[in-house]
Amino acid sequence: MVRRLGRLLVAVVAVVVLLVVGFVVSAKTTFVAELEPVQEVAADAAVDVRWSYDEVVLTPSAGGSTVGLVFLPGAKVDPLAYAYKLAPLVEGGVTVVIPRPLLNFAIFDPRPFDAFTSVAPGVETWFVGGHSLGGVKACQYAGGGEVAGLVLFGSYCAGDASSLAVPVLSLWGSNDGLSTPADIEASRAQLPASAEFVELPGASHAQFGDYGLQPGDGDTTTTDAEVRAAIAAALIPFVTAGG
Repeated sequence: MVRRLGRLLVAVVAVVVLLVVGFVVSAKTTFVAELEPVQEVAADAAVDVRWSYDEVVLTPSAGGSTVGLVFLPGAKVDPLAYAYKLAPLVEGGVTVVIPRPLLNFAIFDPRPFDAFTSVAPGVETWFVGGHSLGGVKACQYAGGGEVAGLVLFGSYCAGDASSLAVPVLSLWGSNDGLSTPADIEASRAQLPASAEFVELPGASHAQFGDYGLQPGDGDTTTTDAEVRAAIAAALIPFVTAGG
């Protein structure tokens, strides 16, 4: 009996180890940023790009930025994949910090909000946002009293956030197969009544970034350039006006 229990324990431990190793390996395999959008941002004279494995920091070339956005990537998405879609905000004078979450899953990241804002000490007012699971984590930071507003891209809060004391902007794609229109509609009750919802007609889940196709997503019927313009049209006034 003791031998059987010993063998069973060894087998259970082996399975757990394999599951953990498998998860870590999977987490490290990210959706890679597409090259052309990144090159376009790099060539943008109005945007300074500071990139490392840990984060992407986009600052206005003109300097003097006092407003910033910490933007959390979706699960397993390379932070650089959001640079193109967020660059118009930087052109408008806003600093953007896109950190790489722990194990590429923002929801598991235990770091405090100031771990991200410390890379841009000149910024006085911070917004927080995120795509997909990154938005779920952003909701948690939004309740901490350190941010001026919350931005959701194809995302929603995991629980009741209707008492949030900051403005909320929720952008969603009509063709999103992962954070579906039905999911977004259901999320309205979890956000403050003042939350602003903006539909991006024809946009899919992956079009909030630039990392190619994503399993389970819907088919897009719009272009990345149109999605970028729609994001900018809603996001720039929201952030620059202080929410």
